[in-house]
Amino acid sequence: MAEKLSDYKYKTHIPIRFSDIDAVGHVNNAIYLTYFEIARFNYWKEAIDWNFSENGIIVGRSEVNYLKPITLHDQIACYVRVVRIGNSSFDVMHVLVKITPHGEEICTTGKTVCICYDYSANKSVKIPTNERKRMIEYDEPRLILNTN
Repeated sequence: MAEKLSDYKYKTHIPIRFSDIDAVGHVNNAIYLTYFEIARFNYWKEAIDWNFSENGIIVGRSEVNYLKPITLHDQIACYVRVVRIGNSSFDVMHVLVKITPHGEEICTTGKTVCICYDYSANKSVKIPTNERKRMIEYDEPRLILNTN
């Protein structure tokens, strides 16, 4: 995936914990999904103002592309944007970058399929109108495949 950081508006810094590091000194592969989760939640809370008390979200699938290792003393951030919106699901792209004196280096990319979910009924539901509208407006209609 050749991601252009200029296509992303939302960026959040991710703290690296000592417990994230594996025996060879870099972030364990499984931790990247946690970093993506932190970034997605911050995006929904800060950029979209998602109403979690009325509309749940579950993860249907995640893909991770490991490009460069991240170590304990690196400073990292994650870019997030919606790339596809369907009826009840939408795809979120993540780009983890290492912040260096020479700029940002892309270390990892990933895509997560998110599904709007009604926990009381135990089933997927249509993406709420307000949240759909805010995701499209925030991430720009030209950059989102709208399959609805």
